Amino acid sequence: MSTIRKVKTSDLELKERVVSIKRVTKVTKGGRTFSFSAIVVVGNEDGIVGYGLGKAGEVTTAIGKGMEDAKKNLIRVPINKGTIPHQKVAKYSGARVFLKPASHGTGVVAGGAMRAVLESVGITDVLAKSKGSSNPHNLVKATFAALTDMRDAGTIAELRGISIDRVFNG
Repeated sequence: MSTIRKVKTSDLELKERVVSIKRVTKVTKGGRTFSFSAIVVVGNEDGIVGYGLGKAGEVTTAIGKGMEDAKKNLIRVPINKGTIPHQKVAKYSGARVFLKPASHGTGVVAGGAMRAVLESVGITDVLAKSKGSSNPHNLVKATFAALTDMRDAGTIAELRGISIDRVFNG
């Protein structure tokens, strides 16, 4: 069963965050060709988030392309009182991420690329740790893998065909 919940972009007020901009080089017979690569995260800070990659000859064009790509890849993430429903470990390529729910007032304890994703979702309290690769592309994808697998108590109760009280009380 797939837990990915795709979202339509209409009627959403999305805020963008640029995670990384890099100058990339293509070496050809005629010399070097420079262009820019930008990874962008968009979200409505209320459970909907997406990421995209844009490449172009100018920075602003690359960011614009990244935004368009991000709007095509939106997912819905369950949020429970400003934090995530349960702890999760996820991996993408060489990047590993660990997300753990935190009590109210803790804030977002996460590094660069993970922080942009978690704040775009609307999570206000979470403990996060990245291990392995610090490549922003892989960190964003690993964080998305963790958030995609999040399930709240209502979803689990519905899948099992029981009440929410029985999920917590056994």
